Amino acid sequence: MQSQQNSRHYDYLVVGAGLFGSVVTYRALKAGKRVKVIDRRNHTGGNLYCEECDGVAIHRYGPHIFHTSDKDVWQWVNSIVEFEPYINSPIANYNGKLYNLPFNMNTFVQLWGISSPEQAEAKINEQRAELGVEQPQNLEQQAISLVGTDIYHTLIKGYTEKQWGRKCTELPADIIRRLPVRFTFDNNYFNDRYQGIPRGGYNTFIDKLLEGADIELGCDFFDNRDYYTSIADKIVYTGELDRYFDYQLGPLEYRTVTFEDERIEKSNYQGVAVMNFTDSATPYTRIIEHRHFDRHCTAKHTIISREYPAEWNKASEPYYPIGDSRNSALADGYRALAKKCSNVIFGGRLAEYRYYDMHQIVKRALEVEL
Repeated sequence: MQSQQNSRHYDYLVVGAGLFGSVVTYRALKAGKRVKVIDRRNHTGGNLYCEECDGVAIHRYGPHIFHTSDKDVWQWVNSIVEFEPYINSPIANYNGKLYNLPFNMNTFVQLWGISSPEQAEAKINEQRAELGVEQPQNLEQQAISLVGTDIYHTLIKGYTEKQWGRKCTELPADIIRRLPVRFTFDNNYFNDRYQGIPRGGYNTFIDKLLEGADIELGCDFFDNRDYYTSIADKIVYTGELDRYFDYQLGPLEYRTVTFEDERIEKSNYQGVAVMNFTDSATPYTRIIEHRHFDRHCTAKHTIISREYPAEWNKASEPYYPIGDSRNSALADGYRALAKKCSNVIFGGRLAEYRYYDMHQIVKRALEVEL
């Protein structure tokens, strides 16, 4: 760790070398500012970090595919590094039977054996009508009102209850505001105009963004908060929102994820980068086969990661904010406190307690007033 006696004074201290912090760092450096970046992990990139393993790039914290319909954001990220096209087409595995995602004509043929969009639409409408609920009160009712009972029980219920650790009847309806349903044979998961992965992986992207910054890894802002606060005029904070305020209003809740890696001595294990396991008996939510994210991978082996969601505690990594009424109200209280911190910029999923996609984080970081 850098000694306090030899420290410089900076215009910005960026707490967290993930996507939001890295984009803001890049902008500040281009403006001629002095920037110090710290991260408690031993690498930059946050959850975008990729770990090289004998020719296979592992998405260490889960799969990330950049997607957006915002042309300006797409052009901006490609001005940093080239993003290669990648179409996300995951597969669902329900008790050993495979279904295409998102819900489309391939899925309906696999599920019902129908042969036309009219038949599929009639089937869904019939099941939606049977629910008889005009104002869904929980996630189960909301899902059935959108896609019917067969799709819900086969492809949503088990996966969702594993993901959130709660019954669908106990989850708020607005977690699933809409579900993509296509009456075409289209397995492209995203509707966005642009999608891809940086050529060479996300590490190359983050390295470009942070080039020229003073970076210190393996250190926690809260272990030496007074010192780190003293060395910069302004702080860019990307950690947990409630932790910044010492949990004074109470702790926010998250879901966390752990990964179980396995090396397999063949070049193709499941034929797809992401396979979701939607039954309730399988303890993991999905298997990620990393080599399929990189069409240039020539390794003769493959590496898979089984993803296990779990309840979060302070010793684990926070991944997903829980958007129920209790946490939403609490987060509003913390956001009100954040607005009073004139020398702190709060940004990213954790610091804003919002479930952002990557393009939304980039856009937010590009719009921050420096």
